[in-house]
Amino acid sequence: MAATEGTAPILTSDSPLVPAPAPGLAEKLQEAEAATKPPSDDLVEQEKKPEAAPAVNLPSSEATVTDQKPEEIKKEEIRSLGPTWPELSSDHPLSKFYSQITDITTSASHDEVYGIKLSPSNEFQTKLILQKFLRANADEVEKAKQQLLDTLKWRKEFNPIAAMDEKFSKERFTGLGYIMKLDDVPESTNKSDIVTFNIYGAVKDNKATFGDLEGFLRWRVGIMERSVHKLGLANATQPIPDFGKGPDPYQGFQVHDYKNVSFLRMDPHTKAASKKTIEILGKYYPETLSRKFFVNVPVIMGWVFAAMKFVVAKETVKKFTVLSYGEQLATELGSGVPKEYGGSAGELGDIGEGMKMSD
Repeated sequence: MAATEGTAPILTSDSPLVPAPAPGLAEKLQEAEAATKPPSDDLVEQEKKPEAAPAVNLPSSEATVTDQKPEEIKKEEIRSLGPTWPELSSDHPLSKFYSQITDITTSASHDEVYGIKLSPSNEFQTKLILQKFLRANADEVEKAKQQLLDTLKWRKEFNPIAAMDEKFSKERFTGLGYIMKLDDVPESTNKSDIVTFNIYGAVKDNKATFGDLEGFLRWRVGIMERSVHKLGLANATQPIPDFGKGPDPYQGFQVHDYKNVSFLRMDPHTKAASKKTIEILGKYYPETLSRKFFVNVPVIMGWVFAAMKFVVAKETVKKFTVLSYGEQLATELGSGVPKEYGGSAGELGDIGEGMKMSD
Protein backbone atom coordinates (compact mmCIF):
# COMPACT_ATOMS: atom_id res chain seq x y z
CA MET A 1 0.00 0.00 0.00
CA ALA A 2 1.49 3.30 -0.93
CA ALA A 3 1.22 6.78 -2.32
CA THR A 4 1.81 8.14 -5.76
CA GLU A 5 5.15 9.28 -4.53
CA GLY A 6 5.24 6.76 -1.72
CA THR A 7 6.02 3.12 -1.45
CA ALA A 8 4.65 -0.35 -1.96
CA PRO A 9 3.49 -2.57 0.91
CA ILE A 10 4.88 -5.97 1.78
CA LEU A 11 3.76 -8.42 -0.90
CA THR A 12 2.67 -11.57 0.92
CA SER A 13 -0.58 -13.52 1.04
CA ASP A 14 -2.66 -12.21 3.13
CA SER A 15 -29.28 -30.14 22.77
CA PRO A 16 -29.54 -28.98 19.18
CA LEU A 17 -32.55 -26.72 19.01
CA VAL A 18 -35.46 -28.72 17.56
CA PRO A 19 -38.47 -26.85 16.13
CA ALA A 20 -42.02 -27.62 17.20
CA PRO A 21 -43.78 -30.45 15.29
CA ALA A 22 -45.38 -29.49 12.00
CA PRO A 23 -48.62 -27.52 12.62
CA GLY A 24 -51.65 -29.78 12.88
CA LEU A 25 -49.64 -33.01 12.93
CA ALA A 26 -50.36 -33.86 16.58
CA GLU A 27 -54.07 -33.16 16.20
CA LYS A 28 -54.32 -35.33 13.10
CA LEU A 29 -52.57 -38.22 14.83
CA GLN A 30 -54.92 -37.94 17.84
CA GLU A 31 -57.89 -37.80 15.50
CA ALA A 32 -56.72 -40.91 13.70
CA GLU A 33 -56.20 -42.77 16.96
CA ALA A 34 -59.65 -41.83 18.28
CA ALA A 35 -61.27 -42.76 14.99
CA THR A 36 -59.82 -46.28 15.00
CA LYS A 37 -60.56 -47.08 18.71
CA PRO A 38 -63.11 -49.84 19.21
CA PRO A 39 -66.46 -48.49 20.58
CA SER A 40 -67.31 -49.03 24.27
CA ASP A 41 -69.85 -51.66 25.42
CA ASP A 42 -72.37 -48.97 26.32
CA LEU A 43 -72.21 -47.56 22.84
CA VAL A 44 -72.72 -51.03 21.33
CA GLU A 45 -75.82 -51.58 23.44
CA GLN A 46 -77.25 -48.22 22.41
CA GLU A 47 -76.77 -48.87 18.71
CA LYS A 48 -77.79 -51.95 16.84
CA LYS A 49 -75.31 -51.29 14.08
CA PRO A 50 -72.32 -49.27 15.19
CA GLU A 51 -71.06 -46.90 12.55
CA ALA A 52 -67.76 -47.61 10.94
CA ALA A 53 -64.91 -45.43 12.06
CA PRO A 54 -64.55 -42.42 9.77
CA ALA A 55 -61.61 -42.56 7.42
CA VAL A 56 -58.80 -40.13 8.04
CA ASN A 57 -56.71 -39.31 5.02
CA LEU A 58 -53.30 -38.16 6.22
CA PRO A 59 -50.87 -36.67 3.70
CA SER A 60 -48.37 -39.30 2.62
CA SER A 61 -45.50 -37.46 4.36
CA GLU A 62 -47.38 -37.43 7.69
CA ALA A 63 -48.42 -41.03 7.32
CA THR A 64 -44.77 -41.94 6.94
CA VAL A 65 -43.77 -39.90 9.98
CA THR A 66 -46.17 -41.83 12.22
CA ASP A 67 -44.14 -44.99 11.62
CA GLN A 68 -40.90 -43.33 12.73
CA LYS A 69 -39.31 -43.04 16.12
CA PRO A 70 -39.59 -39.62 17.81
CA GLU A 71 -35.91 -38.82 17.29
CA GLU A 72 -36.25 -39.66 13.58
CA ILE A 73 -39.23 -37.32 13.28
CA LYS A 74 -37.19 -34.50 14.83
CA LYS A 75 -34.34 -35.02 12.36
CA GLU A 76 -36.74 -34.93 9.41
CA GLU A 77 -38.33 -31.71 10.71
CA ILE A 78 -34.92 -30.03 11.05
CA ARG A 79 -33.86 -31.09 7.54
CA SER A 80 -37.07 -29.76 6.03
CA LEU A 81 -36.17 -26.25 7.19
CA GLY A 82 -33.30 -25.71 4.73
CA PRO A 83 -30.28 -27.17 2.91
CA THR A 84 -28.56 -30.18 4.42
CA TRP A 85 -24.95 -31.27 4.53
CA PRO A 86 -24.07 -34.72 3.17
CA GLU A 87 -23.97 -37.44 5.82
CA LEU A 88 -20.57 -37.69 7.52
CA SER A 89 -19.00 -40.34 9.70
CA SER A 90 -18.48 -39.50 13.37
CA ASP A 91 -14.70 -39.46 12.90
CA HIS A 92 -14.78 -37.05 9.96
CA PRO A 93 -12.87 -33.81 10.77
CA LEU A 94 -15.98 -31.69 10.19
CA SER A 95 -18.09 -33.92 12.46
CA LYS A 96 -15.52 -33.60 15.24
CA PHE A 97 -15.24 -29.84 14.76
CA TYR A 98 -19.01 -29.32 14.61
CA SER A 99 -19.59 -31.33 17.80
CA GLN A 100 -17.53 -28.73 19.68
CA ILE A 101 -19.17 -25.59 18.31
CA THR A 102 -21.22 -24.77 21.41
CA ASP A 103 -18.17 -25.07 23.66
CA ILE A 104 -16.12 -22.88 21.30
CA THR A 105 -18.67 -20.06 21.07
CA THR A 106 -19.27 -20.20 24.82
CA SER A 107 -15.54 -19.91 25.47
CA ALA A 108 -15.26 -16.93 23.11
CA SER A 109 -18.48 -15.29 24.34
CA HIS A 110 -19.27 -14.68 20.68
CA ASP A 111 -21.00 -16.78 18.02
CA GLU A 112 -20.84 -14.81 14.74
CA VAL A 113 -18.46 -15.04 11.78
CA TYR A 114 -19.03 -13.09 8.53
CA GLY A 115 -22.61 -12.44 9.61
CA ILE A 116 -23.30 -16.17 10.17
CA LYS A 117 -24.50 -17.33 13.58
CA LEU A 118 -22.57 -20.45 14.62
CA SER A 119 -25.03 -22.78 16.30
CA PRO A 120 -26.41 -26.34 16.09
CA SER A 121 -29.72 -24.71 15.15
CA ASN A 122 -28.03 -23.25 12.05
CA GLU A 123 -26.25 -26.42 10.99
CA PHE A 124 -25.64 -25.90 7.27
CA GLN A 125 -24.27 -22.35 7.45
CA THR A 126 -22.26 -23.21 10.56
CA LYS A 127 -20.60 -26.09 8.72
CA LEU A 128 -19.76 -23.78 5.81
CA ILE A 129 -17.73 -21.58 8.17
CA LEU A 130 -16.11 -24.51 9.96
CA GLN A 131 -15.13 -26.07 6.63
CA LYS A 132 -13.25 -22.90 5.67
CA PHE A 133 -11.21 -23.09 8.87
CA LEU A 134 -10.57 -26.81 8.34
CA ARG A 135 -9.40 -26.29 4.75
CA ALA A 136 -7.09 -23.50 5.91
CA ASN A 137 -5.50 -25.93 8.36
CA ALA A 138 -5.34 -29.05 6.15
CA ASP A 139 -8.13 -30.74 8.15
CA GLU A 140 -6.24 -30.50 11.46
CA VAL A 141 -9.14 -30.02 13.86
CA GLU A 142 -7.20 -28.62 16.81
CA LYS A 143 -5.46 -25.97 14.69
CA ALA A 144 -8.75 -25.04 13.04
CA LYS A 145 -10.43 -24.85 16.44
CA GLN A 146 -7.78 -22.48 17.80
CA GLN A 147 -7.96 -20.25 14.73
CA LEU A 148 -11.75 -20.07 14.99
CA LEU A 149 -11.56 -19.28 18.71
CA ASP A 150 -9.07 -16.48 18.03
CA THR A 151 -11.27 -15.17 15.22
CA LEU A 152 -14.38 -15.10 17.43
CA LYS A 153 -12.55 -13.21 20.17
CA TRP A 154 -11.16 -10.70 17.67
CA ARG A 155 -14.55 -10.16 16.05
CA LYS A 156 -16.13 -9.51 19.42
CA GLU A 157 -13.53 -6.83 20.17
CA PHE A 158 -13.05 -5.24 16.72
CA ASN A 159 -16.66 -5.55 15.48
CA PRO A 160 -15.94 -5.76 11.72
CA ILE A 161 -19.65 -5.77 10.86
CA ALA A 162 -19.89 -2.25 12.28
CA ALA A 163 -16.74 -1.26 10.35
CA MET A 164 -18.24 -2.14 6.97
CA ASP A 165 -20.99 0.46 7.45
CA GLU A 166 -18.93 3.22 9.04
CA LYS A 167 -18.16 6.50 7.28
CA PHE A 168 -14.54 7.28 6.50
CA SER A 169 -12.62 10.44 5.72
CA LYS A 170 -13.03 11.42 2.08
CA GLU A 171 -9.62 13.08 2.14
CA ARG A 172 -7.86 9.97 3.42
CA PHE A 173 -9.70 7.11 1.68
CA THR A 174 -11.43 8.29 -1.50
CA GLY A 175 -10.56 6.03 -4.44
CA LEU A 176 -8.53 3.50 -2.41
CA GLY A 177 -10.90 0.56 -2.69
CA TYR A 178 -13.89 -0.74 -4.63
CA ILE A 179 -15.99 -3.89 -4.84
CA MET A 180 -17.82 -5.16 -7.90
CA LYS A 181 -19.51 -8.30 -9.19
CA LEU A 182 -18.32 -9.92 -12.40
CA ASP A 183 -20.30 -12.44 -14.42
CA ASP A 184 -18.84 -15.35 -16.37
CA VAL A 185 -15.26 -15.10 -15.17
CA PRO A 186 -13.09 -17.45 -17.27
CA GLU A 187 -12.43 -20.81 -15.57
CA SER A 188 -14.63 -19.91 -12.58
CA THR A 189 -17.27 -22.44 -11.56
CA ASN A 190 -19.55 -19.64 -10.38
CA LYS A 191 -22.05 -17.70 -12.46
CA SER A 192 -20.78 -14.51 -10.83
CA ASP A 193 -17.82 -13.61 -8.63
CA ILE A 194 -16.91 -10.80 -6.24
CA VAL A 195 -13.79 -8.74 -6.96
CA THR A 196 -12.17 -6.24 -4.59
CA PHE A 197 -9.86 -3.59 -6.05
CA ASN A 198 -7.14 -2.02 -3.86
CA ILE A 199 -5.77 1.08 -5.58
CA TYR A 200 -2.50 1.91 -3.84
CA GLY A 201 -1.62 4.67 -6.27
CA ALA A 202 -4.66 6.64 -5.06
CA VAL A 203 -3.04 7.39 -1.70
CA LYS A 204 -2.33 11.11 -1.61
CA ASP A 205 -0.53 11.33 1.72
CA ASN A 206 1.04 8.32 3.42
CA LYS A 207 0.99 9.88 6.86
CA ALA A 208 -2.63 11.00 6.58
CA THR A 209 -3.82 7.61 5.31
CA PHE A 210 -1.63 5.23 7.31
CA GLY A 211 -0.51 7.40 10.25
CA ASP A 212 -3.70 6.67 12.21
CA LEU A 213 -3.23 2.91 12.16
CA GLU A 214 -6.50 2.09 13.93
CA GLY A 215 -8.45 4.31 11.55
CA PHE A 216 -6.81 2.72 8.51
CA LEU A 217 -7.54 -0.79 9.81
CA ARG A 218 -11.21 0.08 10.35
CA TRP A 219 -11.37 1.04 6.66
CA ARG A 220 -9.36 -1.95 5.38
CA VAL A 221 -11.25 -4.50 7.46
CA GLY A 222 -14.53 -2.80 6.62
CA ILE A 223 -14.11 -3.26 2.87
CA MET A 224 -12.87 -6.83 3.39
CA GLU A 225 -15.89 -7.66 5.55
CA ARG A 226 -18.27 -6.14 3.03
CA SER A 227 -16.78 -8.17 0.18
CA VAL A 228 -17.02 -11.42 2.19
CA HIS A 229 -20.68 -10.76 2.98
CA LYS A 230 -21.29 -10.58 -0.77
CA LEU A 231 -20.00 -14.14 -1.27
CA GLY A 232 -23.47 -15.49 -0.47
CA LEU A 233 -22.69 -17.59 2.59
CA ALA A 234 -25.92 -16.61 4.38
CA ASN A 235 -28.08 -18.00 1.55
CA ALA A 236 -25.78 -20.78 0.39
CA THR A 237 -27.16 -24.21 -0.48
CA GLN A 238 -24.01 -25.87 -1.88
CA PRO A 239 -21.60 -27.50 0.60
CA ILE A 240 -17.89 -26.67 0.53
CA PRO A 241 -15.84 -29.72 -0.51
CA ASP A 242 -13.42 -31.32 1.93
CA PHE A 243 -9.80 -30.21 1.94
CA GLY A 244 -8.13 -31.24 -1.33
CA LYS A 245 -11.40 -32.44 -2.88
CA GLY A 246 -12.38 -29.44 -4.99
CA PRO A 247 -12.70 -25.63 -5.07
CA ASP A 248 -14.54 -23.60 -2.47
CA PRO A 249 -17.30 -21.71 -4.37
CA TYR A 250 -17.49 -19.01 -1.70
CA GLN A 251 -14.27 -17.11 -2.35
CA GLY A 252 -13.50 -13.79 -4.00
CA PHE A 253 -10.84 -12.22 -6.20
CA GLN A 254 -8.56 -9.36 -5.20
CA VAL A 255 -6.80 -6.90 -7.50
CA HIS A 256 -3.87 -4.88 -6.16
CA ASP A 257 -3.12 -1.98 -8.50
CA TYR A 258 0.38 -0.46 -8.17
CA LYS A 259 0.15 2.14 -10.90
CA ASN A 260 2.31 5.18 -10.03
CA VAL A 261 3.66 3.45 -6.91
CA SER A 262 7.36 3.45 -6.10
CA PHE A 263 8.90 0.11 -5.17
CA LEU A 264 12.18 1.63 -3.97
CA ARG A 265 11.33 2.49 -0.39
CA MET A 266 8.63 2.15 2.25
CA ASP A 267 7.99 4.77 4.93
CA PRO A 268 7.34 3.60 8.54
CA HIS A 269 3.60 4.36 8.46
CA THR A 270 3.04 2.34 5.30
CA LYS A 271 5.16 -0.51 6.61
CA ALA A 272 3.26 -0.73 9.91
CA ALA A 273 -0.13 -0.61 8.18
CA SER A 274 0.90 -3.25 5.63
CA LYS A 275 2.24 -5.60 8.29
CA LYS A 276 -0.86 -5.35 10.48
CA THR A 277 -3.25 -5.73 7.54
CA ILE A 278 -1.52 -8.92 6.40
CA GLU A 279 -1.67 -10.29 9.94
CA ILE A 280 -5.39 -9.59 10.42
CA LEU A 281 -6.57 -10.82 7.03
CA GLY A 282 -4.40 -13.92 7.23
CA LYS A 283 -5.61 -14.92 10.69
CA TYR A 284 -9.26 -13.98 10.63
CA TYR A 285 -10.37 -14.41 7.01
CA PRO A 286 -9.20 -17.91 6.02
CA GLU A 287 -10.16 -19.38 2.66
CA THR A 288 -11.91 -16.22 1.46
CA LEU A 289 -9.47 -15.56 -1.40
CA SER A 290 -9.64 -17.41 -4.70
CA ARG A 291 -6.93 -15.53 -6.61
CA LYS A 292 -4.98 -12.30 -6.22
CA PHE A 293 -3.79 -10.18 -9.11
CA PHE A 294 -0.92 -7.69 -8.83
CA VAL A 295 -1.34 -5.29 -11.75
CA ASN A 296 0.69 -2.41 -13.15
CA VAL A 297 3.81 -3.90 -11.57
CA PRO A 298 7.01 -2.66 -13.28
CA VAL A 299 8.56 -5.36 -15.44
CA ILE A 300 11.84 -4.93 -13.61
CA MET A 301 10.13 -5.98 -10.37
CA GLY A 302 9.10 -9.34 -11.75
CA TRP A 303 12.04 -10.99 -10.00
CA VAL A 304 10.56 -10.04 -6.60
CA PHE A 305 7.41 -12.03 -7.27
CA ALA A 306 9.38 -14.90 -8.75
CA ALA A 307 11.40 -15.06 -5.52
CA MET A 308 8.18 -15.38 -3.53
CA LYS A 309 7.83 -18.94 -4.79
CA PHE A 310 10.67 -19.92 -2.49
CA VAL A 311 9.36 -18.28 0.69
CA VAL A 312 5.56 -18.51 0.42
CA ALA A 313 3.44 -21.65 0.75
CA LYS A 314 2.97 -23.53 -2.51
CA GLU A 315 -0.83 -23.32 -2.33
CA THR A 316 -0.60 -19.57 -1.79
CA VAL A 317 1.71 -19.01 -4.76
CA LYS A 318 -0.85 -20.68 -7.02
CA LYS A 319 -3.26 -17.86 -6.19
CA PHE A 320 -0.86 -15.09 -7.26
CA THR A 321 -0.77 -13.61 -10.76
CA VAL A 322 1.51 -10.68 -11.66
CA LEU A 323 0.58 -8.44 -14.59
CA SER A 324 2.81 -5.63 -15.81
CA TYR A 325 -0.04 -3.79 -17.50
CA GLY A 326 -3.54 -3.09 -16.17
CA GLU A 327 -5.17 -3.92 -19.51
CA GLN A 328 -4.04 -7.53 -19.14
CA LEU A 329 -6.57 -8.10 -16.35
CA ALA A 330 -9.38 -8.61 -18.89
CA THR A 331 -7.61 -11.74 -20.15
CA GLU A 332 -7.88 -13.19 -16.63
CA LEU A 333 -11.25 -11.94 -15.37
CA GLY A 334 -13.14 -11.35 -18.60
CA SER A 335 -14.54 -8.37 -20.46
CA GLY A 336 -16.71 -7.28 -17.54
CA VAL A 337 -13.79 -5.54 -15.80
CA PRO A 338 -13.56 -1.71 -15.91
CA LYS A 339 -12.20 -0.24 -19.10
CA GLU A 340 -8.89 0.82 -17.51
CA TYR A 341 -8.25 -2.92 -17.07
CA GLY A 342 -9.04 -3.82 -20.67
CA GLY A 343 -12.74 -4.48 -20.21
CA SER A 344 -15.89 -3.12 -21.80
CA ALA A 345 -17.46 -1.75 -18.61
CA GLY A 346 -17.24 1.83 -17.35
CA GLU A 347 -14.48 3.25 -15.21
CA LEU A 348 -13.91 1.64 -11.81
CA GLY A 349 -14.71 4.82 -9.90
CA ASP A 350 -18.12 5.00 -11.60
CA ILE A 351 -19.22 1.36 -11.43
CA GLY A 352 -17.40 0.06 -8.35
CA GLU A 353 -18.89 0.10 -4.85
CA GLY A 354 -16.75 2.02 -2.39
CA MET A 355 -17.01 2.60 1.34
CA LYS A 356 -19.19 5.33 2.81
CA MET A 357 -17.37 8.66 3.00
CA SER A 358 -17.75 11.75 5.17
CA ASP A 359 -16.44 15.25 4.53
